[in-house]
Amino acid sequence: MTEKTFVRERLYDDYAQSFTVSELLFEVKTEHQHLEIFETPFLGRVMLLDGVVQTTEKDEFIYHEMMVHVPMLAHPNPKRVLIIGGGDGGILREVLRHKNVEHVTQVEIDQSVIDMCKEYFPKHSDGAYDDPKANIVIADGKDFVANCTDKFDVIISDSTDPIGPGEVLFTSDFYADEKKCLNEGGIMVAQNGVPFMQGDEVTNTFQRLSKIYNEASFYVMPVPTYAGGFMTLAWATDDESLRKQTVEQIQARYDIAGIETRYYNPEVHVASFALPNYVKVLMK
Repeated sequence: MTEKTFVRERLYDDYAQSFTVSELLFEVKTEHQHLEIFETPFLGRVMLLDGVVQTTEKDEFIYHEMMVHVPMLAHPNPKRVLIIGGGDGGILREVLRHKNVEHVTQVEIDQSVIDMCKEYFPKHSDGAYDDPKANIVIADGKDFVANCTDKFDVIISDSTDPIGPGEVLFTSDFYADEKKCLNEGGIMVAQNGVPFMQGDEVTNTFQRLSKIYNEASFYVMPVPTYAGGFMTLAWATDDESLRKQTVEQIQARYDIAGIETRYYNPEVHVASFALPNYVKVLMK
């Protein structure tokens, strides 16, 4: 019997997860990060950046549907969308499923991430990079928003954790520059880690966003390969009513959108804003 090969994720000092690897498909040390793509028997293909799991074929749908459809269906009519990061293409794919969207700008720091994901994770983008509504900009997200003169209805920050190249996307300056890019009544959401393991991220983000927006909060989702329970997504807007909409209000937009989803639905949308107490105490 052949001995199994395991890869260990290197995110925390005192806690780790590992998974069986069938084959190393790709590995490169880019200017910005160490990128690896593995074939696994359970999760399908898995991408790691600097030893940390970024996406898998098996559970990507949960992350991408919740990152996109919560803000897109909370907003009454989002036509222009800005994506920061998201080089695997899953966010872009889900945004472009909304027929009312007229333009999407995606800012990704590393072209090689897009290229490798188009080759090794083709279902993530599913042709989205060829859509004429998509404007792909290879640049640092912080620099882009600092100099941006365009306005957007929804901004989705799909960054890595606040280490290395992703660290600048969690600063007060970045959040303030993002807000300048939002239309009135716009919504900003951002990946914000697993609060059971990364509680400081919730506290830091809440403190920074609450000084800039009328409302700063979070919503939650379970992504199995992001170990530690619920993942939090930061939510920021000046229109406090958008977080408090009913299932019926969201259902009406969902029906009009005609989107088929595997995880997201209007009931999950509303319920995702109900935060566990251990998350609430981090919002201080």
